Amino acid sequence: MAEASPRWLHAAPGVVLALGLLVCLLLPVAALGLASSPGELLAALEHPLVLPALGLSAWTSTVALVLVVITGTPLAWMLARARGPWARVIETAVELPIVIPPAVVGIALLLVFGRQGLLAGLGLGLPFTPAAVVMAQVVVAAPFYVQSAAAGFRGVDDDLLLVARTLGASPRRAVLRVAVPLALPAIINGAALCWARALGEFGATLLFAGSFPGRTQTMPLAIYAALEADLRVATAIALVLALVAFATLLTARAARRWLARPASRGTTEGSP
Repeated sequence: MAEASPRWLHAAPGVVLALGLLVCLLLPVAALGLASSPGELLAALEHPLVLPALGLSAWTSTVALVLVVITGTPLAWMLARARGPWARVIETAVELPIVIPPAVVGIALLLVFGRQGLLAGLGLGLPFTPAAVVMAQVVVAAPFYVQSAAAGFRGVDDDLLLVARTLGASPRRAVLRVAVPLALPAIINGAALCWARALGEFGATLLFAGSFPGRTQTMPLAIYAALEADLRVATAIALVLALVAFATLLTARAARRWLARPASRGTTEGSP
């Protein structure tokens, strides 16, 4: 009888393919980190473009996240509980900003809120203002939150909601006290992805809000502006964005693991 081949031989093609993709994903980030020394990075961060862009990006992304959570949580709940073809059509429409180019989103926003747009008669004056930055970030980042929150709500057992209702809770209270805590890991994950996506938004912001330093120039737009004059500054800003995004994802993962501990601890304690 032929001797059985080691398992790693069968897995070798998959490992090679996986490592190839991993290198493609991590090598640019590593190159970004090695492009400048800590001293050069600190010096570049003193450039007049950096701090205003960083502050603007931080508060607009946070405002966008708050708006998305407030409006996107009810939408995610409805999508998770709705049945029928129309629900799937609406869900597909919500996901559309993920797959269409951000520049298309920027043009679409101009066609709605611009001087000759659909809502021009309301006199909102939204384009090329900080509010336009927030609007662009909301449109491109909201699908990430809604998708994740809806997936979390779909995992909530209907029987738990029914028990809450039989104990006297209203439908809204049952959702807030039962469904939201159970779906909280998915909600946190979606919020982290939403905030990071809003922080890195470029195309829609450029077309709809412009790139005015101190007013609408976010970090990605500052990278674009610095790239024409000083590659060192552009690299420093890009590295800051990458580090912030990485820290956001790590924080979200840590929060999800911390939230999962009570459930796993309760399961362990309840086992014989």
